Amino acid sequence: MSLLQYVKNTIYQASGEEIKTPDAYERFGILIPESASTAQGVRPFPLPDDEHLFALFWNIHDGHKLSATFLPQPYPFCYEKEFVAGTRTQLHSHEYLEFFYVMEGEYHQKILGTEYIFHSGEFCLIDKNCLHQEILDESECTIVFFGITNAMFTSISSFHTVADDIASFLHMALLEQKSLQQFLTFRPREAQFIEDMENTLLSVLQELARHDIATPLICRGLLTRVFQLLGSQYEFSLSKQQRQRMNAILSNQIIDFMKLHLNHISIQMLTKEFHFHEDYFNRLLKSQTGMTYTEYLQMLRLEKAEQLLTDTDNTIEQIAEEVGYRNKGYFYRIFVERRGCTPAQYRRKRQEKL
Repeated sequence: MSLLQYVKNTIYQASGEEIKTPDAYERFGILIPESASTAQGVRPFPLPDDEHLFALFWNIHDGHKLSATFLPQPYPFCYEKEFVAGTRTQLHSHEYLEFFYVMEGEYHQKILGTEYIFHSGEFCLIDKNCLHQEILDESECTIVFFGITNAMFTSISSFHTVADDIASFLHMALLEQKSLQQFLTFRPREAQFIEDMENTLLSVLQELARHDIATPLICRGLLTRVFQLLGSQYEFSLSKQQRQRMNAILSNQIIDFMKLHLNHISIQMLTKEFHFHEDYFNRLLKSQTGMTYTEYLQMLRLEKAEQLLTDTDNTIEQIAEEVGYRNKGYFYRIFVERRGCTPAQYRRKRQEKL
C-alpha cells in the first residue's frame, strides 16, 4: 500500500459516521478560520507529556471540503468541514516543531508574511514560535503534518547513526535562523528519491497507529532515517555559512565511509550510499580537502598502508591487498613516489626508530 492510499484509508475509514472528535484533538482545533479570532494563536502539543509525536492528515477535495484525522487515535474518526475557497486559518505558531509533507496536489501556506506553494513530494520543517497560516483553495491536495516535541527532535542524536550530524545540523539551522526565517523547505533532487522517503514515512504512520510500548523508540529510529534522507537526497535552502558547515558534515561522512570500505571502495558505492552524482564527490572533496576523490582515496590507502607496515607483521602483498591495491607493482610505484622509499625500506626505518 502506498503512503497516499494509507493516509486516505485512515481518513475515510469512519467517514459519514457521526463519531465525535476525541477531546484532545477537539481542543487542539483541526481547522480554525481566521475570522475566529483577530489575535494570534499558539497551538500547544495536544497529547499527554509522555507522548512526543503525532500526525494530522488533511485531504482537501471537491473544491471546498476538508476531511481530516489524527494518529495516534483512541478510535477511528473523520473530521469533515466545508469552507469557502480562499479561507485562511488563524495566524498561529506551535509549542512544538511542525513537519509537513505534501503527498499530492498543491498546498498553500503563509509563513512569516510570505505566501508559499508546496508541491507533491516537498517538505517543510517549521520551528516553534514561527507564525504561519494555512490558505485553503479549490485545489485538491493531501498532506500529512507531523508534530514533534523538542525532546523527540533532540533525542534523535542519541542513536549515534550516520544521520546524527545531519539531524543535529537541521536543528541548529532552525535555531540560528530565529531572526531570519525559522523554517526550512526541502525538495527532492530527483523524482526517484520520493519512493524511499514515502516508504519510511509510511512506516512511521503505521507505528503511530500501532501505538504500543515500543512505538516511541521505533519512531525515533524511523525519524532518524527521514532526516538522513533529507540530508542526502533533498535540496534545502541555507545561508552561505550554514551551507559550508553542511558540506563539512557530508564530507566527513563520505570520508568515514571511504575508510570503512577502503579495500573495495568505488565512486559507484558512494553514489549508491549518498545519492549524489559522481562529479559531486569530486567537487565536495576538492572544496573540503583540496584533493579530488582519486587523490584523497590514494592518500587514505597509503596512510593505512604505512600504519600496517609499522604495526603489523603482514607481508607487503597482504597489506597492498588490504588497502585496496590489486596490482603490487602499482602499489610499489606510488608508495615510492609518496615516501621516497619502498614499503620494505619504510618498514625497516620505522622498526629502527622503535
